Amino acid sequence: MIVVLKHGVSEEKKAQLISWLEALGLRIHISMGEYQTVLGLIGDTTGVDMDLVGSLEIVDSVKRVTEPFKCCNRKFHPEDMVVEVGDVKVGGGNFVMIAGPCSVETEDQIVTVAKAVKAAGAQMLRGGAFKPRTSPYDFAGLKAEGLELLKIARKETGLPIVTELMNIMDLHLFEDVDVIQVGARNMQNFDLLRELGHLDKPILLKRGLANTLKELLMSAEYIMASGNEKVILCERGIRTFSDYTRNTLDLAAVPMLHQLTHLPVIVDPSHATGIARLVPPMALAATAGGADGLIIEVHNDPVHALCDGAQSLRPEEFSVLADKVRAIRGIVA
Repeated sequence: MIVVLKHGVSEEKKAQLISWLEALGLRIHISMGEYQTVLGLIGDTTGVDMDLVGSLEIVDSVKRVTEPFKCCNRKFHPEDMVVEVGDVKVGGGNFVMIAGPCSVETEDQIVTVAKAVKAAGAQMLRGGAFKPRTSPYDFAGLKAEGLELLKIARKETGLPIVTELMNIMDLHLFEDVDVIQVGARNMQNFDLLRELGHLDKPILLKRGLANTLKELLMSAEYIMASGNEKVILCERGIRTFSDYTRNTLDLAAVPMLHQLTHLPVIVDPSHATGIARLVPPMALAATAGGADGLIIEVHNDPVHALCDGAQSLRPEEFSVLADKVRAIRGIVA
């Protein structure tokens, strides 16, 4: 249920209403807009008399929310969420480019790529230290050592780092990571999501291989209901019957998610297509479609990459793409 207050309501009267609603066992999410204040009532609202609340002098309207997701529902939070990562802002008209290799391999590799993507305009560095692989025989990352190499690259370039957490047991290693990524395979790892909800750190949540948008939002709800509202959603392609690309990039998800939620939505064209030459056109399409950012795999030597070289751009290719992305942004922003 949401309660929209009239413009100019005093803080005293607002506090009295909130106190009364909390006494009913509800948790109140407050969204302060320029012209109105929205109170999101979270919990069992079946006992709330809508007519009584609506009749109050300070109340403009009362509506029931039928969707199961509340914290991440745009009805609760009409204004776009802006997630801040240091000096970098994501959402609310702010566009972010995140780039780097699928896996951190060596110090020279990650620092070289970090410097290249920064020069091209990337604002954050991605790189996998813990890698979920389909085959148990594939390279699964350098783990803790990889995190340390990412920190070296951050020190060299100033770029905030984005990297994937797979297991709650490793959470202590991520204290100095700027953005924690939840990969597609862990989108419904609810114990992990609850733990991330206790952090004061941005979370990049990727859509699962075969999950609906409602399921993605319910996963975001787990994080936000536990107290962490700094969530960035990522469309990275879903499993369909198509056999020409790694996945099928669902670009319609971008405007639909913007309609449903106030959270920023970025797109991963690398994992969506699995083919480097398809990454630029899909990145441009995502930008034109209103995405709040892109996360793109870039490797200085894709042929010899230990992971996902086939979908990785070379630094010079990323630089060309970044220029085109900025041109598209100049039109649609």
